Amino acid sequence: MREPGPEGFGQRMRTMTGARMRLFALAAAALTAAAAPVTWAVKAQAETPERVVVTASDARAARGTIVSAEAVAGMTRDEVVQYLAQAGADTAGARHGLDAYRIVYRTIAPDKRPTTAGGLVVLPRDGSRDLRVVAYEHGTMISKAQAPSVQPQQRADAFLFGSAGYAAVAPDYLGLGLGPGRHPYGDVSSEVTASADLLRAARTFAAKQQRRLRSRVLVSGFSQGGAAAMGLARALQRGQVPYYRLAAVAPISGAYDVQNAEIPAALSGDSLDPRRATLYFAYSLTALNRIHHFYEQPSEVFNEPYAGIVEDLFDGEHTDRDVAMALPATPQELLTPRFIAWASEPTGNLLNALRSNDTTCTDWKPRVPVRLYAATGDKDVSILNAKHCVAALRANGVEAPLTDFGDVPHGASKRAALPEILTWFDGLKP
Repeated sequence: MREPGPEGFGQRMRTMTGARMRLFALAAAALTAAAAPVTWAVKAQAETPERVVVTASDARAARGTIVSAEAVAGMTRDEVVQYLAQAGADTAGARHGLDAYRIVYRTIAPDKRPTTAGGLVVLPRDGSRDLRVVAYEHGTMISKAQAPSVQPQQRADAFLFGSAGYAAVAPDYLGLGLGPGRHPYGDVSSEVTASADLLRAARTFAAKQQRRLRSRVLVSGFSQGGAAAMGLARALQRGQVPYYRLAAVAPISGAYDVQNAEIPAALSGDSLDPRRATLYFAYSLTALNRIHHFYEQPSEVFNEPYAGIVEDLFDGEHTDRDVAMALPATPQELLTPRFIAWASEPTGNLLNALRSNDTTCTDWKPRVPVRLYAATGDKDVSILNAKHCVAALRANGVEAPLTDFGDVPHGASKRAALPEILTWFDGLKP
């Protein structure tokens, strides 16, 4: 399966294969499949979804309020199996057909101002009115068009859980899909608020379909979504999401300790792919600077000629190929010597930015089962992140087993983990 964003940007630089074309055709054809009748205002998917504009009245709207809902897929079980197989995903857990909807809803930006975001809500065709919930956090995506709610080829993970009988809730995050503005990449706080508010919207939407979402949420996520999953789990346990509470959490290959695991590995070049590390540096630094303000001019962080173009590369309109071709081959070519030294021993606002996102394993004690998944052979996210997370949880009195899939790449760790996570979730007491 082609992985989202930088996790698979090398494949995106090649021509789409016939199998992927068939996958896209299958997902598109499913839009016209017979779906269960709905009693709420659900629109059929438009070819080019309209952007949602935030108005002054949004400030008075409750977070999680639904702005629009569109049916984007309806599949029988056999169609789901075919879709998952062509996506390279496991099909053993596909037990039901499903209906998928794009939900646009009210939420907040990092500065607490009102905004909107989109996400995917998948409901199984299993005849049940009472559904367990899986919140799934996706990996890195660069362009808005890649988000699960608008890109049929990015729905396999949510469909895996939906077809297994769960209500799958998959946020696009801020600034992706139909979300306005730029994506605050790597900002765990906004990933959590976007996820929490989609859970609120999903509960309202499901009720209109005469379905009830149970309050206990099973949480998973991959890569960028690994840390997001841990952040959402923490918020659920702390009672920060009305109605919902945490049932279990199973993150995959997440960057939980950027300061002490990911940055050293990326700068050393010993275990991570330099080109991918370069892309992650560019994406995260430009995004986090908009929140934490650790540079005034890009030239303080990035070498020329990249300082003049790097911020524009991540406007949500450029493709993975655009970005990969515009950036150099190594972090040392991209970043100034001064910044490399600063990143190695961060202080001030840079340190604050790192610490604000590196706490998803350290500052809470989960009271539910936790399992982590990673791979020694991962060239995108160092397995040291997962090992540091396990150590931090253990220091807080929590034993969280880590499954190491060995010498496999980043995307393969997700494909190996998800069937195991589904089996584990199935076996947990509802």
